[in-house]
Amino acid sequence: MTASLNGPARNQQQDNAPLKADDVTVVDKSLLKRAVGAMALGNAMEWFDFGVYSYVAVTLGKVFFPSSSPSAQLIATFGTFAAAFLVRPIGGMVFGPLGDRIGRQRVLAMTMIMMAVGTFAIGLIPSYGTIGIFAPALLLLARLVQGFSTGGEYGGAATFIAEYSTDKRRGFMGSFLEFGTLAGYILGAGTVALLTATLSEDAMLSWGWRVPFMIAGPLGLIGLYIRMKLEETPAFKREAEAREALDRAAPKQSFGKMLAAQWKPLLLCVGLVLIFNVTDYMALSYLPSYLSATLHFDETHGLFLVLLVMVLMMPLTLAAGHLSDAIGRKPVMLAGCVGLLLLSIPALMLIQTGETLPVFGGLMILGALLSCFTGVMPSALPALFPTAIRYGALAIGFNVSVSLFGGTTPLVTAWLVETTGNLMMPAYYLMGAAVIGIVSVVALAETAKQPLKGSPPAVATRAEAHALVRQAREAEEMNDDVYAPVATVRV
Repeated sequence: MTASLNGPARNQQQDNAPLKADDVTVVDKSLLKRAVGAMALGNAMEWFDFGVYSYVAVTLGKVFFPSSSPSAQLIATFGTFAAAFLVRPIGGMVFGPLGDRIGRQRVLAMTMIMMAVGTFAIGLIPSYGTIGIFAPALLLLARLVQGFSTGGEYGGAATFIAEYSTDKRRGFMGSFLEFGTLAGYILGAGTVALLTATLSEDAMLSWGWRVPFMIAGPLGLIGLYIRMKLEETPAFKREAEAREALDRAAPKQSFGKMLAAQWKPLLLCVGLVLIFNVTDYMALSYLPSYLSATLHFDETHGLFLVLLVMVLMMPLTLAAGHLSDAIGRKPVMLAGCVGLLLLSIPALMLIQTGETLPVFGGLMILGALLSCFTGVMPSALPALFPTAIRYGALAIGFNVSVSLFGGTTPLVTAWLVETTGNLMMPAYYLMGAAVIGIVSVVALAETAKQPLKGSPPAVATRAEAHALVRQAREAEEMNDDVYAPVATVRV
């Protein structure tokens, strides 16, 4: 059971009532650690499955898209990569509202199964030389299964951690989600780097590329077991109780109507996810292939450099999450946006030298700036929406943005470089995304140390809960505007 000062969720008629001890959720530390660990580990497995595709993109191009032009092969491979993102909003529209209705935990178990099946299937597909056009067709189908399942993954995992966390440490706890993502990418990149370093090119083309995809089967079973052992979040339990009572007293409001009322937060979500994912897929998915296929940098060497950058990003991500709890979400994200605007060109100039240390320096600049988003987004995005539609709204907003801007980043950037011959296009693309990011962050309301919308305050101890109530009463008596936000449960 979740340790909390139990009481029914506050409804609209109770919004202006004084805060009581029963209105405050006391988070059980052991359950919080299990929830964060399970989401981080599950996310690592999901993103190992999804990310490994980009690390074998050059090899997959040769296996599934025979062509005399390496650039044409790369574009075709990233076209299939981008196709998976086109179905992500559909996955979000299916899994998100379902997660708000039947629970976050059940839906996250479903997404884990689908991702493992889709990834494992890729490892079984015969090459173009064996079955012709059916090979890329089957690859596309498997990628669509991956994309559909991923549509429900990030929004659900971020929601799960946010609803389990205390208000004061939500940024730090949420950063473990992206810590897990990086771990998955590192496992994927490390596996591919090891294979390319130890196998001949013929062996890699023949069977080596299948190995990382085949690993998805057992990983998926482990992730499913872990997620099935979790309890539902306190916020969802409260919301479910309140919704059941409300449904008996009044007609049920449709998800569509509730979502339409959230159009402003949805626009902010799209803008924030744009800068987050354009940077992510540019730095961690496209640039490894850019190094090998466009700059003719040694493929194995390039993968190891990206791998090292991701390892260093892991503590930076946790630090960014902790910093966002201390000084706010907005300053940390704004630093990342401004940094990209100013440093994208210098970073890419370093990468273009083709020398190991400058290439690492350029990648590390982008990785450090990306950490400003990986450490903060898992706590900033769920705070945009109320509990009743948090999973659904976040899944839809997140995946629409990823589909339009994030997942297409490798494809569009590769096409721009190919058609214009301008090797600086990746930097210009990042700078354009940074401008949109700055506008979105400036328009965002600060949510650090605040309760989630539609949820009561969440604290670590009963003593802290009672202190919060006393503080609220004192603020009400003194009519002190400074403490007024603490005295009100936001809906």
